[in-house]
Amino acid sequence: MSDTVKLTYQVSHEDFTRAGEASSDVKRHLKKMGFSPEVVRKVAIAMYEGEINMVIHAKGGTIDVEISPDDILMVLKDVGPGIPDIEKAMQAGYSTAPDNVRALGFGAGMGLPNMKQYSDEMEIDTKLGVGTTVTMKVYQG
Repeated sequence: MSDTVKLTYQVSHEDFTRAGEASSDVKRHLKKMGFSPEVVRKVAIAMYEGEINMVIHAKGGTIDVEISPDDILMVLKDVGPGIPDIEKAMQAGYSTAPDNVRALGFGAGMGLPNMKQYSDEMEIDTKLGVGTTVTMKVYQG
């Protein structure tokens, strides 16, 4: 596991049929590369939550993943409204998801809190009317 693997995914706005494909693909890669089940689980949860947030709130975006022997770096960059109040958005249960999204079982307000909980490092860079970039890192052990 000496080489770095770089993966890029496109995420489409409101495409719930494909939501989760990127995180599932990264999970498969990590398992094949021999990462521990705990690391695989953390990455899969953190990335899935971010991917779903992009589908719900943004007008699409990209996820770049860099897998190295020491860590997994995930950069989720969207073109969306931005996050007006990060502190409020980080509160468990706070959600701005519309009713039609909630009816599908999404938008419970756990996305960002779960991303923070399951990553070892997380940074949010957001600009209103431009978009949001969330950078997460999970360490090998």
